[in-house]
Amino acid sequence: MPGQSGPFAGYSREYHPLAQYGILVGAFNLLFAAFLVLVKQTRRTLPQRVGLGDIVLLGVASYKLSRLLAKDSVTSVIRAPFTQFEEASGASEVNERPRGRGMQKALGELLTCPFCVGQWVAAALAYGLVLAPRATRLIAAIYSAVAIADFLQYGYEAVRKQAEAPRAGD
Repeated sequence: MPGQSGPFAGYSREYHPLAQYGILVGAFNLLFAAFLVLVKQTRRTLPQRVGLGDIVLLGVASYKLSRLLAKDSVTSVIRAPFTQFEEASGASEVNERPRGRGMQKALGELLTCPFCVGQWVAAALAYGLVLAPRATRLIAAIYSAVAIADFLQYGYEAVRKQAEAPRAGD
């Protein structure tokens, strides 16, 4: 498979949709600019600072929503146009790989990476905190509660397996 051409020639021997990555970076920043314009037009103000409680709430919710978007079996319908299913991988999650070229591949890479899609989710929640704080906190609380419940489920399973494991000398 040929590498890059034009200004990206020499970057790698493998194909990377660098121009399309640039478009996604531009879209992310354009959404931020649109958010700032909306804040100004609606005469809202940006917070002087964001409290630690909101940061933790949005952080946990961003974690859960990112994982849900990038790995959950049910949300594979969103990723399917951009990915190839590889295998099931644990508790209602799947492993997929990006497919295609150009924007299809770039979106596949974005949508299969919880770390990558996480900044989009976190930004959306932060914008919501300014534009609709009550609704955003409720949504974030729901997904934070689900994330905590997930950790408790895994903890319970680990303790249960430990209790059932044969002991030395039995």
